[in-house]
Amino acid sequence: MLTPHGILGPQGRIARRLPNYRFRPPQLEMANAVAEALAESQHLIVEAGTGVGKSFGYLVPAILAVTDPDNDIERVIVSTHTISLQEQLLTKDLPLLNAVIPREFTAVLGKGRGNYISLRRLARASKKERSLFVGAEADQLDAIHQWLDDTVDGSLSDLPFEPTPALWQEIESDASNCLRKSCSRYDVCFYYQAQRRMRHAQIVVVNHALFFTDLALRAARARGVLPSYDAVIFDEAHTIESVAGEYFGIQVGSGQVAYQLRRLFNPRTQKGHLTGKRYETLRKEVIACDRAARQWFESVHAKLATRSDSPVPSTSPSPVRVLNPIVDPGPLVEKLRRLAAQLHERAGKLKKPDDRVELESAATRLRVLASAIQLWSRQEDASLVYWLESQSRRDGSSRIRLSAAPVDVAPALEKHLFQSVPRVILASATLTTGQREGFAFFQQRIGLRHAETLQVGSPFDYDRQMKLILVRGLPDPGRQREAFEQACLRLLPHYLEQTHGRAFCLFTSYAFLRKATRYLEPWAQKHEIGLFPQGAGTPRHQLLEQFKKHPAAVLLGTASFWQGVDVPGEALQNVIIPKLPFSVPDHPLIQARLEAIRERGGNPFMEYSVPEAVIRLKQGFGRLIRSTEDRGMVVILDPRILSKPYGRVFLEALPECPRYVDECSATGEVLSHP
Repeated sequence: MLTPHGILGPQGRIARRLPNYRFRPPQLEMANAVAEALAESQHLIVEAGTGVGKSFGYLVPAILAVTDPDNDIERVIVSTHTISLQEQLLTKDLPLLNAVIPREFTAVLGKGRGNYISLRRLARASKKERSLFVGAEADQLDAIHQWLDDTVDGSLSDLPFEPTPALWQEIESDASNCLRKSCSRYDVCFYYQAQRRMRHAQIVVVNHALFFTDLALRAARARGVLPSYDAVIFDEAHTIESVAGEYFGIQVGSGQVAYQLRRLFNPRTQKGHLTGKRYETLRKEVIACDRAARQWFESVHAKLATRSDSPVPSTSPSPVRVLNPIVDPGPLVEKLRRLAAQLHERAGKLKKPDDRVELESAATRLRVLASAIQLWSRQEDASLVYWLESQSRRDGSSRIRLSAAPVDVAPALEKHLFQSVPRVILASATLTTGQREGFAFFQQRIGLRHAETLQVGSPFDYDRQMKLILVRGLPDPGRQREAFEQACLRLLPHYLEQTHGRAFCLFTSYAFLRKATRYLEPWAQKHEIGLFPQGAGTPRHQLLEQFKKHPAAVLLGTASFWQGVDVPGEALQNVIIPKLPFSVPDHPLIQARLEAIRERGGNPFMEYSVPEAVIRLKQGFGRLIRSTEDRGMVVILDPRILSKPYGRVFLEALPECPRYVDECSATGEVLSHP
C-alpha cells in the first residue's frame, strides 16, 4: 500500500509543481500516488470515492510526466468506459488544466476507424447510388455531401442525423477497403488526419472498447489502431473485465452473414455491388451462400431446442450455453470461402482501384466470418465458454448470434497488458469489496497480482448529507420472488412520497421494472409526478434529460443507470434499490465462472457472486450524493442485507452514514419507522 503522502521521485511533489492550483487533500494524495507509479514504472490501483476529483488526480501527474524532458514517458493513453466521461475530460478538465499548468501539452480524442467517413468511398457510393441504395438512403447521401462543407473532423458524432447502417457501411473508413497512400484523397482523409493528430499527441483519450480492440489486435500480432504509448490510465476501471472479455472472444451472427451477402447482391431489391451482366455467376454464388447460411443457422437453432442439456427452450431470448459442437458448418464455411476466392480473383481483373478494393474488402469480410463460424463450431479453445442467443423476427425466422468469451480473462490481460505495458493505472470509485477483502477480488479477476494500491475516501459528509434505510420483514427474494416483488411494489409509493418523487428506482431486471411501471402509473398521475421508465423507446440520454428537467420525477432504470450517471442538485434526492444486484446465474459466462471456482474447491457464491454484487451496489449507492450540496436517502428493500450473514459484506463496503431499519409486514406494510 502506498503511503498517504507519496513522493514524485525526481519530479518533486505535485503541489510544489503547481503552486497556482489548489488541490483538495484526497485529490493531492491520489495525484502523488499516480505520479510515483509513473516515475517508478509501477502498476497502481486507486479507489477514489465520489467527489475526490479523480480525473485531476491522474491527469495532472500524467501531463507533468509527458512534458518532463528528463523521463521516457512520451505518450499516455487515458481510457474511459462512458462517452460522458470522455466529453468531460476533453471539453472541461483538459482545457482547464491547459490554462493552469505552466507547460504546453497536446491532448486528443481517439476514435475507432469506423467513426470516420471515407471521402473516396463516399464518391464511389454516389456514383453507384442507383445500384446500392433505396428510399431515404439517397436523401441521406445528399445531406452528407452538404455536411462535408461544415464538418471539422468528418466523424459520425459530428453528423447532425443518424444515417442508416446500410448507408454508413458503404461510406465509412475501413481498413480492408483502403488504398492508403495510393488514394488520391489520402492527404485530406479524415481518418488519417486523426491518426496524425494521435501520433503527435501526448495525451490520447479513448474508450475501453477502442483500447481493447487495439490490445486484441496486438495480441494476434496484427497492426494496432492506437499509436505506441508508455502508460495507460483506466478510469471507470471496474468495467474492464467485462469489456476485455468481448474482445478476446468470438462474436458472429446470422444477421452479419446475411448483411454482408446482401451488400453484394440483394435478390429482393436487385441492389448491390454485383449488379450487371458481368457478375451474373457471382450473384448465383451469393444466393447459394445466403441459402446455405439460413439453413445452417436454423439447423443450429432447431437442434439446440431438442438437446437435453439446453437450459432454456429455443424460443427464449435468454442466452443458451452450448457445451459441445452441434452442427458441422463445413458446407457453409466452404461456400463462404469459395465465394471469397472468386471475389478476390475477379478483383484482380478489374482496372479501377476503387472497384478492385471493394471486392477484395468483401472477400476479406467473408473469410473472417467463415473463420469465426468454424472456430465457434469446433470449440477447440477450452478457455472459452460458448453460447447462442436467438431473437424471433416478424417473418417467423430467427436471428441467431453465436458468442464465446474467456471464462477467465485474467491470463490474457496479465500477458498482453500488465506484462507488456510498464505503467498501468486503474482508477474507479468502486474497486474494493469491503474492509477486509480490499482490492483482492478485482486484482484476481483482471490478473494483476503485483500492484501498488491506494484507497482515498470521499470528501463528502455522508453523516450530514444522507441516510440509509434498510427494510426487515419482507419475503426472501431468492425463495419467494413473486411475494417479494408484490411487497416491494406496495412499498415504493411510501418511500417515493417522502421526497415527492425526485428518485431513481434501480432494478436488476426489465421484467420487474415493467411491473413497477404499471403499478406506479396511477399513483404518479394522481400525485403529478413524472414517470420515466427505461425500455419504453426513449434513448437513455434523453430519458435522463427529461428526468432532470421535470420538477418531480421518478426514473426507473436497469444496469446502465447504476453507473456513469451524474444528477447533482435537487432533481435527485432518493435512490431506491429493490434487490441486491446479483448477476443472473443462468447466463453461460457466469455459469462457467462459478463452475471454475467450484472445480478448484472454492465457494462460487462468496468468491464471485457476492463481491461482484458489492461493487454494483456501491455504484448504485453512489448515484445519490454527487456534490457537497446534495441531500437525500438511499433505500434498500432487499431483506437479505440484514438477514443473511453475507449482508455485512455489503454494509461494510458502503460509506458510513446514518442507518435506519424499517420493520415491515410480509405484504409490504410499514409497521414501524424510526
